[in-house]
Amino acid sequence: MTPQRNSRIDAGATRQISLPCEGGCTCGSVRYRLLATPLIIHGCHCSLCQRQTGSAFAINALVEAENVEVLSGDIDMLKVMTPSGMGQTIARCAKCHVAVWSYYHKHELNERIRFLRVGTLDDPTPFPPDVHIFTSTKLPWLSLPKGVPAVARFYKVNETFSRDSLARRAKLLEAG
Repeated sequence: MTPQRNSRIDAGATRQISLPCEGGCTCGSVRYRLLATPLIIHGCHCSLCQRQTGSAFAINALVEAENVEVLSGDIDMLKVMTPSGMGQTIARCAKCHVAVWSYYHKHELNERIRFLRVGTLDDPTPFPPDVHIFTSTKLPWLSLPKGVPAVARFYKVNETFSRDSLARRAKLLEAG
């Protein structure tokens, strides 16, 4: 597979999301409300995401923590390893243990950005990946959609995020 070059993603122009929208775990104990469109949505093909999800890849919508409102349920936090060696903390339902989001410790915004598991949304249809990452470890039998950027490892944020997402990210960084 030949990775595509980074390209600015203007997800807001193509994504039709009716906000707020809700999601939750399998047993229904944890319920949350998404209050803003994601900054970007990753299809992550790293081998750890494959193992942790029991699937070919994970789909994570990056959104400010303040824009994910927990409506009900108890959440357990579990730290696991990542390719960076710095780990991530996964927020799981305390009853059914389904992962609903995570925080990456390598990420400069750490707990201020939730990597929301798209599959936990009541309707994940309007949340396809904007970019496929870590495709160097993508399973060979999986075909990626044409026209969606794909990178061997990770992209350059300043070249890939939409202008709106960069502005939202800058606001978070300023708030420190």
